[in-house]
Amino acid sequence: MDISTLIDNTPDAILKQLAQRVKKRRLELNLTQKAFAKQSGVGYDAYRRFENSGEITLRNLLKCAITLEATEEFYTLFTKKTYSSIDEILAGSRSKQRQRASNK
Repeated sequence: MDISTLIDNTPDAILKQLAQRVKKRRLELNLTQKAFAKQSGVGYDAYRRFENSGEITLRNLLKCAITLEATEEFYTLFTKKTYSSIDEILAGSRSKQRQRASNK
């Protein structure tokens, strides 16, 4: 893993990239910030803050996704494990799946 991967995987960096992708889709629809906020049911100030800083509530992010017809990604979030080798697949199938977290 190189340093650029670590820098790009911070919560702030991920949120800002997400905001840029939403903005790009909004512009593809030829909608102003106000029009998109109204159509999605997100407050204008909250949406503007999202585009500028990446800060948004999960509920408002879902409203944006619904407006952009991009909810499928949320249904698959945290469900798929990706493997980089056959050894990882075999090791994963041998390890037992935890039913609950430990008490710490």
